[in-house]
Amino acid sequence: MGGGMARRLLSMGWPVHVHDKDAATQQVLQAAGAHGCDSAAAVAKAAESVIVCVIDAVQVQQVFDGPAGLLAHLQAGQTVIMCPTLAPAQTEDFARQLQAIGVHMVDAPMSGGPIRAANGSMSLMTAAPAEVLAAQNELLTTLSNQCVFISHKVGDGTRVKLVNNMLAGINLVGACEAMVLAEKLGLDKEVTLSLIERSSGQNWIGSDRLRRLFAGDTSAGSHMRLLAKDTRLAVEAAQQVGYSGWLGAAAAEAFAMACEQGMGVMDDSKMLEFIRHNERS
Repeated sequence: MGGGMARRLLSMGWPVHVHDKDAATQQVLQAAGAHGCDSAAAVAKAAESVIVCVIDAVQVQQVFDGPAGLLAHLQAGQTVIMCPTLAPAQTEDFARQLQAIGVHMVDAPMSGGPIRAANGSMSLMTAAPAEVLAAQNELLTTLSNQCVFISHKVGDGTRVKLVNNMLAGINLVGACEAMVLAEKLGLDKEVTLSLIERSSGQNWIGSDRLRRLFAGDTSAGSHMRLLAKDTRLAVEAAQQVGYSGWLGAAAAEAFAMACEQGMGVMDDSKMLEFIRHNERS
């Protein structure tokens, strides 16, 4: 999604400086018009606002730390826009690290996938002090026409993202389970999905993933490991407030097991394949 965000900004005439640990990815963005940087530090020196778009807290800390990291080169008054899905406590800790050097942070987890990131229709869930959000409004609304203000408390963007992604995980597992049942009942998958999309069982992630799978799209648009992480974090957040729930833990277990079976870097539409071959005892 970071690549999609960069392409969106470039298409809207923004100057973009990029650093990616994957040299091939960075070269693609440079070919699209971005200025390549050899480190996170170089981005910090070149840009007024820095968007961090990685997978997890370990990678965020890697971007922050060391002589070539952000913390050593950001200047007071700059802003970091934090887009990965993290635990709320991790988001708050990164905000404290930045605050210690006078740098602002917008808690802005994203949702929607690479295509929607590139066309500006992804969701951003924003939480930050009012003055910080106001200063970043043009950038945020360029990135997303679904930019939703959550609160002025950093960490609340992360919290609502976990709620959203728990439901996304439940919906995807449920859609795949329903489709496997349809197969076992001898129903046509295309007819069944078309009916679901017009009836009470419809959900966006199920339609999106199953349609791509049925069309033979084997590209990894959203890795299985991402929803495995996000549903796990959502379950952990629920446990911390004393809530056990019903379906979230089951969805998290399904994604975790799929990753254990080597499906972590596969597109999460492959949940259908996992459900097809793994029945709960």
